[in-house]
Amino acid sequence: QVQLVESGGGLVQPGGSMTLSCAASQSIFGLNAMGWYRQAPGKQREFVASITSGGTAVYADPVSGRFTISRGSAKDTVSLQMNSLKPDDTAVYYCNFRPLRVDRVDYWGQGTQVTVSS
Repeated sequence: QVQLVESGGGLVQPGGSMTLSCAASQSIFGLNAMGWYRQAPGKQREFVASITSGGTAVYADPVSGRFTISRGSAKDTVSLQMNSLKPDDTAVYYCNFRPLRVDRVDYWGQGTQVTVSS
């Protein structure tokens, strides 16, 4: 069974930076995109950023200009560079891998906590 493992979460001060990484436990064939979602306390899970197999990146408005998503050097890995962090960025961040085929379900990580606080 394929598992996605996130790393890099923790406590950071407002205005600081943090990098999240995600890697699949084994090779995955036919991914359409890799990305990140987040869920803050009392809120629904929301889209953060994604990058397609072709390298096209998409960002949610609240993080645009501050976050950068990139594919890792190793296959089936993705990173999220977060700069100028705000308290509102506090959430559990989930890695998401989307298969190319529409009849395949997404892969999800267990989540990593990011807390932005002074």
